Amino acid sequence: MIKIAPLPQRGVIAVEGEDRVAFLQGLVSNDVEAVGPGHAVWAALLTPQGKWLADFFIFADTDRLLLDCESEQIPMLLQRMSRYRLRMKVTLRADPDLFVSVAWGGRPDVAGILAPDPRLPDFAWRVLAAAALAATATPEDWDLYRLQAGLPDGSKDMEADRSVLLEAGFDELAGVSWTKGCYMGQELTARTKYRGLVKRRLVPVVVAGPLPVAGTPVLKDDVEVGTMRSGRGDIGLASLRLDALGGDLRCGEAALMARVPLWLRLPDMANARSTPAA
Repeated sequence: MIKIAPLPQRGVIAVEGEDRVAFLQGLVSNDVEAVGPGHAVWAALLTPQGKWLADFFIFADTDRLLLDCESEQIPMLLQRMSRYRLRMKVTLRADPDLFVSVAWGGRPDVAGILAPDPRLPDFAWRVLAAAALAATATPEDWDLYRLQAGLPDGSKDMEADRSVLLEAGFDELAGVSWTKGCYMGQELTARTKYRGLVKRRLVPVVVAGPLPVAGTPVLKDDVEVGTMRSGRGDIGLASLRLDALGGDLRCGEAALMARVPLWLRLPDMANARSTPAA
């Protein structure tokens, strides 16, 4: 059965004008030229220092690009990106007439702008539609599905002005282009990759006990080794030091066990994959 869930906490920004591709190409982490009908890309907007500010899915729609993003971040994104328009022929505006949904278990037979979620093969479909779709699942169902796969969800799992893309899987999950040329924050992102500077990763954790709130410190042998991020039920994501992935962890009143997804690449795979995620 194909599951379709509305995502009411997400909205859409329309980027219009003949310079729309070149404009975004110089700002975001992925290759905007790769966007086309039926093909979206996942990309992030970074600070000039290379720290995460927001991420979104970029769709093509005739003579405009559409950003599927967190609704609460739309004012910030419009303000920040507008600073870089200069003399480029581009306009940015929120488009409240488009509804964001997600489907998994197969391609949904619905009207709208559809593209596969580019992060993992055969994982899900993103849909932008002019009306709310008939739901067969809830946002909570989707949240659990993506947590089990270890995929980050914007500000639930990353911290503005602090998080580094490669710690959150943007390399393996096709959120960064290494060939497209310069963009804001590129220097730190490239240095992190080529100098092997990633010291912690965002990974799924099995939670035994009360689900800790985001930001709760994670301890190993009474030493802080990370922080809890989003979670639901007995599964969550935590930002953990690489040397903490193989041991017993505590977070608040709960015990945690890291479950490294098969898609995630680590320096020491033998130890890290002792309890792999699906």
